[in-house]
Amino acid sequence: MAKTALEDQWVVITGASSGFGAAAARLFGAQRARLLLGARRVDRLEVIAREAEGAGSPEALFRRLDVTKTESVNAFAEWARDKAGRVDVLVNNAGGALGLDPVIEGKDEDWETMFQTNALGVLRMCRAILPLMLPHGRGTIINIGSVAGRTAYEGGAAYCAAKAGELQITRALRLELCGSGVRVCAIDPGMAETEFSLVRFKGDAERAAKVYEGLEPLRAEDVAEAIVWTASRPPHVCVDEMVIKCTDQAEVYKVHRRSSGG
Repeated sequence: MAKTALEDQWVVITGASSGFGAAAARLFGAQRARLLLGARRVDRLEVIAREAEGAGSPEALFRRLDVTKTESVNAFAEWARDKAGRVDVLVNNAGGALGLDPVIEGKDEDWETMFQTNALGVLRMCRAILPLMLPHGRGTIINIGSVAGRTAYEGGAAYCAAKAGELQITRALRLELCGSGVRVCAIDPGMAETEFSLVRFKGDAERAAKVYEGLEPLRAEDVAEAIVWTASRPPHVCVDEMVIKCTDQAEVYKVHRRSSGG
């Protein structure tokens, strides 16, 4: 069997218990990469780790990780150092939205969670993991953002701002790390049917389903394929930024929906 570009590379994925992170774990596993998976739901992480090994990963390890807590991030990085000694790919996938309130009705706890996970969590993870990349003169950081970081919409002020912050973090890191051999990439998906809307609407499954009504959104596997493709480029190639949307979504506010009759 031919060696893959990612074979035996150590890949860290945050938010790996579902959605893009879980799909990416399985696809990296199929490339025979070694995985270090983090998320808050450890029971689900264990399932994903076994699936990644079943897909071909020689080793898929997991540990609880809360990117909103510096202590948790630092403990995860020390664990990664002990288990692997280095990190070749960091996928900052943990994030999400809470609520769709206009600013005048916004809640502090929702705002704070969105900034903590989508922006500050990325900063914490990069700070903690870069020492496991820089001595080796290589590595790839892939930050999973959103089209919301590029185009604002009503009810999304905090989420759009947090994702715009994530994009600017990516751009700043790209400048700071130029010459180090470490690549920094942003992948910004549009509408994708994962647990995103269920989380945003705090468990309201009916409201979450309406988001995707009448259109064919991205699937988690579509974005995971983009993540793995980006990570597998030759070392001299850096995919700085990628925007990926379903065909039915031309812009955040421009979506084609079909009637129930077809």
